[in-house]
Amino acid sequence: MGYGDEIIGTGLAKGMKRSGRLAAFGDGRRIIWGPWCEEIFKNNPNIARPGAEQCDKLFWIEHYKGARIYNHQSEDKIRWLWNYDFHVTPGEFFFDEIENGLINYSRASLGKFVVIEPNVPWQKSVAPNKDWGENNFRHLAYLLQKEGVQIVQFRHKNSRRMLRGVTTFEFHTFREVIALLSLARAYVGPEGGMHHAAAALDVPAVVLMGGFIPPAVIGYDMHINLTGGAEACGSLFSCSHCRKAMERISVEQVHLATLGML
Repeated sequence: MGYGDEIIGTGLAKGMKRSGRLAAFGDGRRIIWGPWCEEIFKNNPNIARPGAEQCDKLFWIEHYKGARIYNHQSEDKIRWLWNYDFHVTPGEFFFDEIENGLINYSRASLGKFVVIEPNVPWQKSVAPNKDWGENNFRHLAYLLQKEGVQIVQFRHKNSRRMLRGVTTFEFHTFREVIALLSLARAYVGPEGGMHHAAAALDVPAVVLMGGFIPPAVIGYDMHINLTGGAEACGSLFSCSHCRKAMERISVEQVHLATLGML
């Protein structure tokens, strides 16, 4: 999942320092951080860094690349099997002075807006199963703009799609993105790092889950999680079940859900 997994980690670690412990993500012997941990865990007082393995306050959590609490691969390696005994907890971010400066400047200059993310992680085999479709996102943006809603889209390395007539921002780090996201009235887009960030920031969201991943495991109660009425199959490859689930999520449904949150 990438950024999303590490944001989930901040939820697992929440409140650890108050209890006199530190969350250690690893195998019980070694703290294992992936490429996104440094950025997401920045300034977080609840999480132990690699190299702190001898600390006597560690609370080990088996949450790292290759070992996630919420799922595991099927024996034939063609789908994720979901752990329905797990339910994700909103994470948290600890912004520094520069990031808070960006938030304060943006609050004064931007006004109220909704973030729409029309892209999915195109490089992954699951991308088709998480894609609601370019035309749907364009139509949604048009309808919201007709209602006077300002739309913001972030430009990043996976921005194959850019919506017309919206306000765009390009940042160098994901933390800059989430700093601005913290000011949004709502987020609309696929399940992933952005929807986990929205939950951590207490930003309302309409999340297009489709038939790939179950809201019961990885969705947040404060969000509207749309599945198209499908059970989550977890297919790691392009799947007609997931495509049909996304097709059952109408633009009107997402439009009304978004307006309802505003």
